[in-house]
Amino acid sequence: MSAVADDGAPRAGGLGPMPGTDVAEAIKVVLGATPGLAAVPQLPARGVEAGALGRSLTLLDGLAADLQPAGWRLTDHPGVDARRARSLLARDLETLEDEAQGFDGVLKEQVVGPWTLAASVELPRGERVLADHGARRDLAESFAAGLGKHLAVVRRRVPGASLVVQVDEPSLPAVLGAQVRTASGYGRYRRVELAEADALLRPVVAAIEGAGAVAAARVPSDLPVRLLRGAGFGALATDLLAVRHEDEWAEALEGGTALWLGAVDPAAPQEQRAPRRALRELVARLGFAVPAVADRLGVTPTRGLEDVTPHAARTALRTVAAIAADRLEE
Repeated sequence: MSAVADDGAPRAGGLGPMPGTDVAEAIKVVLGATPGLAAVPQLPARGVEAGALGRSLTLLDGLAADLQPAGWRLTDHPGVDARRARSLLARDLETLEDEAQGFDGVLKEQVVGPWTLAASVELPRGERVLADHGARRDLAESFAAGLGKHLAVVRRRVPGASLVVQVDEPSLPAVLGAQVRTASGYGRYRRVELAEADALLRPVVAAIEGAGAVAAARVPSDLPVRLLRGAGFGALATDLLAVRHEDEWAEALEGGTALWLGAVDPAAPQEQRAPRRALRELVARLGFAVPAVADRLGVTPTRGLEDVTPHAARTALRTVAAIAADRLEE
């Protein structure tokens, strides 16, 4: 598959996090509401091990992590929290296989990217992985290898689905701008140069593409368009109101990169007119007519749905699907 829709309409989907603790029910909701970009649910209400960071760390190949009072830390052997995270993921995949029998739409997996991992996870001695050039390279390579194996499992579980992997990098702008604080809180780590940022993203993209999936990158704000396009991502996702440097976004859209924009506020999920208008206005500012680029657009909620009611989550997904199906028209 490609990052663009083949029916001429924008894609619509969630970002992954969902409310509650019933993964089977969450899977039914996303498959039913947004089959064009069905996000594999993450249910953080089950504990930190079920959150995005904990799930992503279970994918490490050759490295281990455990949960410490200050957060996740690399260790010699997986700790009890890491083992629980791995067990939760395995059970979720079994449930996904049961609930997605016969599904032939687009299935989207979400993972935390290598730079946000490096900025979030500690070395055994206490500093962030970001502090050590070699450690952050090892972490990225371990993650890429494990991600490839994980996607092979997902493909076996849901063989009819087309796969997309959304690589969440909320810390990437801070990494590039020397804004990540040291463990003491008094200093900041040195900025990472664009060449190294690119070098650690490419193995992740290669692992995704090697599994026959499409790589998408999501940065909620200050998304570095040219860096991520250069690393090979076929889709870029951000908050609609966070789009800056519109010339770069226009260049990306013209070059065939898909743009998935967070437009629906989960706090007001039934409101459609305002996000439709805002999406149309952005496309116009980029220099395009909606019909000409509709297949390269995507609509998502502005944030994860883990902290809203199940009814609001379901409504938000139905709203983004309705906006996409109508091609942003009134």
